[in-house]
Amino acid sequence: MMVGAGSAVEAVDLVKHFGPIRAVDGISCDVPYGVSFGFLGPNGAGKTTVMRMICCLSVPTRGTLRVLGMDPAEDARKIKANIGVVPQCNSLDEDLTVQENLILFSRYHSIPSAEAKRRTGELLDFIELADRRHARVPELSGGMQRRLLIARALINKPRILVLDEPTTGLDPQVRHLIWRRLRALKRQGITLLLTTHYMAEAENLCDEIVIMNRGKVIGTGAPRDLVRRHIGRFTLEVPVNGGTAEREVRAGFDGSSCRIERFGDRMYVHADRSETLTGGIEALAGYEPVLRPSTLEDVFLKLTGRELSQDA
Repeated sequence: MMVGAGSAVEAVDLVKHFGPIRAVDGISCDVPYGVSFGFLGPNGAGKTTVMRMICCLSVPTRGTLRVLGMDPAEDARKIKANIGVVPQCNSLDEDLTVQENLILFSRYHSIPSAEAKRRTGELLDFIELADRRHARVPELSGGMQRRLLIARALINKPRILVLDEPTTGLDPQVRHLIWRRLRALKRQGITLLLTTHYMAEAENLCDEIVIMNRGKVIGTGAPRDLVRRHIGRFTLEVPVNGGTAEREVRAGFDGSSCRIERFGDRMYVHADRSETLTGGIEALAGYEPVLRPSTLEDVFLKLTGRELSQDA
């Protein structure tokens, strides 16, 4: 894979071993500046390991990695100074207020006191927590704490913002608020790197994604391009309970350009045109079929498998 010049992150044949385990097994990716780039995959796919290497928290076994044009092995401090990290787990200081958490973190980046106070005020307005600036962390809801983590990661004005499962466990209103804020950050030129298990989140936020499984990249591209390439634009989902129903579904689309798969008590018929599927709906009316747009989740399950992995 050729890596372009001036990329925020460049990886070529990146490998990371933990003893006999190949957590990352020869991945390559090129993340341009100012985009939102997602790493998707089941648990144990290697996503977090890749993020840790980008954040200079883990050393590659071999391969080439450049972050902001620098080598993590030689320029870790400079890279860290230009990265903001939003971890999956809450790491806020519960003994401090909202405002104090940001001020304290600013000291790790040697930000002058007056500047730290100014940035803190701006960030609290940005994440809509200005009215809770004097509240302690335990007094905040889960969504508020997540927004505070994002504000903390922005205190050093990073060029890259790394987000590990940014909206896990949050209600839809908070999730959409965070999505709006992340899109605003991208418009400001900040490069976003995120992992997520929410396919709707990846579709809403990511310009490009890589899908990983067992340490390897098994799919890459823009979300809608991946859907068209691997699934087709439309899916007919048919509940089935036995062999007769499956035979009827397959017979109804025999000779067509559809792609058909079965998992458990569902059959999925994929096609590029809805008209290809509508003809079979009436014949299968007894099974209550549902015609819907195909999603990134369809792609994810096709490429990584529908069975539960041992690492899940």
